[in-house]
Amino acid sequence: MSFIDSLNKLLGDPNEKELKKLRVLTPKVREWQSSDEYKALALDDLPKKTEEFKKRIADGASLDDLLPEAFGLVGRACELLAGTEYEEDGMEFRWDIKSPFDVQIIGGVSLHQGYIAEMRTGEGKTFTCTMPIYLNALVGKGVHVVTVNDYLAKRDAAWMGLLYKALGLTVGVILHEKNHEERKEAYAADVTYGTNNEFGFDYLRDNMAVSKNRQVQRGLHYAIVDEVDSILIDEARTPLIISQPAGKSTEKYGHYAKLVQGLIENLDYNRDEKQKTAALTEDGIAKLEKLLGVENIYTSKGFEEVHHIEQALRAHSMYKRDTDYVVRDGEVIIVDEFTGRLMQGRRYSHGLHQAIEAKENVEVQRESKTLATITFQNYFRIYEKLAGMTGTAKTEEEEFDSIYKRRTVVIPTNKPIARDDKPDAIYRTVEAKFTAVTKFAREFHEKGQPVLIGTTSIEKSEVLSALLTRENIPHKVLNAKHHEQEAEIVANAGQKGSITIATNMAGRGTDIKLGEGVAALGGLAILGTERHESRRIDNQLRGRAGRQGDKGESRFFVSMEDDLMRLFGGDRLKDMMERLKVPDDVPLENSFVSRSIEGAQ
Repeated sequence: MSFIDSLNKLLGDPNEKELKKLRVLTPKVREWQSSDEYKALALDDLPKKTEEFKKRIADGASLDDLLPEAFGLVGRACELLAGTEYEEDGMEFRWDIKSPFDVQIIGGVSLHQGYIAEMRTGEGKTFTCTMPIYLNALVGKGVHVVTVNDYLAKRDAAWMGLLYKALGLTVGVILHEKNHEERKEAYAADVTYGTNNEFGFDYLRDNMAVSKNRQVQRGLHYAIVDEVDSILIDEARTPLIISQPAGKSTEKYGHYAKLVQGLIENLDYNRDEKQKTAALTEDGIAKLEKLLGVENIYTSKGFEEVHHIEQALRAHSMYKRDTDYVVRDGEVIIVDEFTGRLMQGRRYSHGLHQAIEAKENVEVQRESKTLATITFQNYFRIYEKLAGMTGTAKTEEEEFDSIYKRRTVVIPTNKPIARDDKPDAIYRTVEAKFTAVTKFAREFHEKGQPVLIGTTSIEKSEVLSALLTRENIPHKVLNAKHHEQEAEIVANAGQKGSITIATNMAGRGTDIKLGEGVAALGGLAILGTERHESRRIDNQLRGRAGRQGDKGESRFFVSMEDDLMRLFGGDRLKDMMERLKVPDDVPLENSFVSRSIEGAQ
């Protein structure tokens, strides 16, 4: 028993104390849902009930007073809609939610009260938030539901739209391609779905608008942020920038890109992988001064030149194609290291993006001048009321509290987790690790058990795909290059015998449902090919298996040559394995070592 466990036993688990307060309202919600008054309601009666709630709020009733009745009405709406098949925005749906689970009501109460709620994958986060959304929309100031990509915003607005419309609410969705009038209309709705980027950029544009009627938002009242750890922690300090071209020449970038190719690592420059920087040595400075024909590049006149040389060096030595960015149609597009998705329209600042464009020999776009900027952290702190949900919040509990003054609560699962999380399998070399992953994938495939193989970059997903192809093992690849097929690939990932190789993209927003007969074979098997620097991303990958009490298993395959192991002291373990003459194809499997790796994260 750990010290924290002992302390919790003595003082009482703080999470249980929070849950005890939240559980109090569940029986009251159930009471209203099953009341004679609600049982007598037909679908046509629901909007009238909504109007009644709005009138009571206008007369002084608080949202807390109305919560049991409002949540109960959402439950009654589910009963009335059960089995409805419908099409919205080109997508087909069937309403299968007959009634909220108790844990979903608890989750809904926590979101209304401004908590960050940790809900495991497959527990129905998308539906859980409809209860607090409905309640808070009754005020008439609008509710914003923030998702991580356009696809999820569009899907969730269409999917949950049936419920909102049945209750008499309007629904809007903000997508990248929408024009000014369409955005204004979407924000005028009771419930508006969109990505953090779209909400943030609209806020900046509104602040630059010359008149009120050119603005699209109508205030920042209440936001529920899905995948809240990704948006409020990972991207917290990411600046949203509206800019215009600065008009400076771009020819210099090609010149600097060629210059740095002649520099030698550890002689002319040193790399810092943790900080993702590269610094010139005295020898490197001397070599550049000779190549440029100047006595001293560190003069006030040469300061800008040094800056661009250093950015060219970073682009050359620290930023990798198909890991940090992709090149598509002559354009350098950043890959989000946390989600694995392409960040269309986002550019590195301070000349770094131009340096990468020059390195890749594509058209170098002009540097830009910032007109307006805000970080996600500062944007979301403007909301009068803020809540969030994710499958992995507890690891960031302190940051949510210190930065956003939000408490975190772990919502119990509806059914016990039946997933078997096995200790890491640690190999000496990357080659041995990938060979083992291929062997395991074949074994699972031959017995019909579906496999999801998680990789940390596009490049590594393609290396592994080539290995499986060489071994004639059928599979699908999901990474930022193939994101158009995401929904289809994910839909089939739980089918008998399927193998899916995926970057971090597969960790969020979409449930992998098991095909017929798969549960009897052991459920979905997760094979992680590397530990990510963020333990939370590993937990998200694991969470793809074992949804709603399903069977499943997970295991991470690690090598001493992996980035995390190299950067955080894997050398000692590698030396020990070499001294013990451990063969390359024999893994070290030990729960203590697995915990040590988690400590490095």
